[in-house]
Amino acid sequence: MTIEEIRAQLARPATVFQTGGVRPTHHLMESWIGYVGWSFPEEQQPSGYQPLATFFLQDLPYVPTALKSFQLLTIFVHDHVYDHLNEDDLRPYFDIRAYTTLEGLVKREWQHDQLRAFPLMPKLITNDYPLWDGGGMPAQFEEKILTLEQEGTLDYFDDIVEELYPLHKIGGYPTFCQSGIDFGEGSPFVLQIASDAKAQLNIVDNGNFYFFYHETTRSWHVYCDFY
Repeated sequence: MTIEEIRAQLARPATVFQTGGVRPTHHLMESWIGYVGWSFPEEQQPSGYQPLATFFLQDLPYVPTALKSFQLLTIFVHDHVYDHLNEDDLRPYFDIRAYTTLEGLVKREWQHDQLRAFPLMPKLITNDYPLWDGGGMPAQFEEKILTLEQEGTLDYFDDIVEELYPLHKIGGYPTFCQSGIDFGEGSPFVLQIASDAKAQLNIVDNGNFYFFYHETTRSWHVYCDFY
């Protein structure tokens, strides 16, 4: 397996998001950080939780297979999530609402008390690569890369990885700061919410929240790490 073949087989597409830079419309199909603007009429903001993000999936340039049935995700985070970061699964501290239809949604004005809310502008990337330590790399590639590095013919971050994307992201690979975690083959990584200086979101020390979804059981897992 050549370096070019490794790069081609490891590369994954993803939708990454730029924070702000456009005038907000508050219309359907506008994704946000720090704000949830839509729900069904019977739904309310969960008590003890803050609105963290809104992701409209329908028109994004890339959505992973596990999320194809959804048109909208809204995410609320518990006020005391940072008291539980030593836990491997933070799912109890997130309220994740996944909508298969946009019909019947009503407008809301739910904004995080401590974040600056901004619309998110999507962009397609096709060259997302796993980090070396727990980034979702298949074992056969890891073994081959180790062999090539020992032979002195390859440096992973110089020869394979073109760019890292520690951004809000759907699809691709998790941009782990430290060693990652794996919730199993049936629960792939699907979404990342990153520290965001513009929105004044600092996940401890430039960390990220990582979301994994099991399509069959319809269950979510959430992990956090930071420097």
